[in-house]
Amino acid sequence: MTFLVTEKCIRCKYTDCVEVCPVDCFYEGPNMLVIHPEECIDCGLCEPECPVNAIFAEDDLPEKYKNFLPLNEQLSKKWPNITRRKDAPADADEWKEKENKLQYLEE
Repeated sequence: MTFLVTEKCIRCKYTDCVEVCPVDCFYEGPNMLVIHPEECIDCGLCEPECPVNAIFAEDDLPEKYKNFLPLNEQLSKKWPNITRRKDAPADADEWKEKENKLQYLEE
């Protein structure tokens, strides 16, 4: 099993989760983070750190986010690894409550 980042992260990209990951399995895109599913050790430390609740265990993934398992896998193979917390985008708070943000994903 793995943990996954869902569309709730898009345009928010808080990186609190990165700081607690013991295996550095987060990857950073232009406006979202993803988890490499083969590197994740299922420790669960990242999930409570996300201020927008964008991280889910694979087994608890809501149906509407099922497409994020292959998306996390695909994007983690092309985006650079991130191991340290960074400041969120200046407008992150404006985006954290918005739904249906997949259209804003920048690859």
